Amino acid sequence: MRRPLACAWGPARRSAGGTMKMHFSIPVSEQLLEKFGGRYVVYSVYLEGFLFCKVRYSQLHHWNDQDTFQIQTQRASLDVYLADGRNVRLDIQTSDTAERVLEVVSYKMGLSRELIGYFSLFFIQDHSNGDLSVVKKVAEFELPYVSLQSMKESDCKIGIRKWYMDPSLDKMLMDCGASVNLLYMQALQEIEKNWVKPTDGQMQKLESLQKAANKMKVLELVQEVQHYGYIQLDPCTCDYPEVGCSAAVHVGNNEISCCIKLPSNQTKEVSFRINRVRCWQVTFLGAITQPKDQGHEQTLELRFEYNDSDSWRWIVFYTKQAFLLSSCLKKIISEQLMKTTKGDKEMIEMPESLKSKKSSIQQSQIAHSGFIPRKRILARPNKEDGVFEKIREEDL
Repeated sequence: MRRPLACAWGPARRSAGGTMKMHFSIPVSEQLLEKFGGRYVVYSVYLEGFLFCKVRYSQLHHWNDQDTFQIQTQRASLDVYLADGRNVRLDIQTSDTAERVLEVVSYKMGLSRELIGYFSLFFIQDHSNGDLSVVKKVAEFELPYVSLQSMKESDCKIGIRKWYMDPSLDKMLMDCGASVNLLYMQALQEIEKNWVKPTDGQMQKLESLQKAANKMKVLELVQEVQHYGYIQLDPCTCDYPEVGCSAAVHVGNNEISCCIKLPSNQTKEVSFRINRVRCWQVTFLGAITQPKDQGHEQTLELRFEYNDSDSWRWIVFYTKQAFLLSSCLKKIISEQLMKTTKGDKEMIEMPESLKSKKSSIQQSQIAHSGFIPRKRILARPNKEDGVFEKIREEDL
């Protein structure tokens, strides 16, 4: 017997001292037979759209709301993959969190401790046709070893990738050899997988620099390539500009960039600027039973309210990577906030003649940004609201 159960936003510990909210759902339960004939119910717990664990009621009842379920700790090996296909094998405890695993793999690679925050762990799929899917970001509190076992049917692996949406932040990592190597490997992977779109001239220069093993020049030139530093989603569907469209989606650098195929087979290039997004939400639409006992796949949508030609409308993407897309949007907003805060600090040192000019520019930028935190997700802010001034990173 299978039946849908509850979904909820639950608190999760965050190392910086605040809390982040993660989406847990229990879309299905199964009644199974005990060894000696009794019956019991197993609940499938999903974290942000993907199977997190299967538990009995007694385990569910004793949910540890600071981290996760208490599990038996054992020694284990875990492979963390680099963008060039190589892996770093770690000796870990099965109860080690993603935060701990990231620290260990960073240490083994020689990555400076102060740069760890620029990277994260992700669940990744390599497809038989050569395509690459970044399935989801591993939450800091998540147990990578346990989650990987739960996702065996999906044939996932854990990889380390940079975790920021502003490509210009590469410059913060140029003084560390390990971080340069990680950026270089990921840049080559994005070129190979066609995530980025270099012109013929750019491609020739990149190939020449790669043959010369000039990593710094490659990273300098690739900054100019379209979609560099973006995350590419798997092909999905959307309702813009009309229902029934398919879309190739790249997100990064303050935009959701889409190549949309209309039902008429015409294509349209669209850029949704993040500073024109007022709010967004992820909705769980149901669970689909997969063939050959491959478990259940959640169907998800992400919808955002967008200022399109001076009118507000909801735009919907139907994608199993809805939570990854949401994480990218939150990251973009967080980086914009950091820039705004940094700009305010710089104003203190600026001459009076420049302060008023800079202030007017900032106010203009703020007035055109309609993002609001989730707790006001359906509210419409006043036109005078300085939205970025009121949002804290922990609100995201």
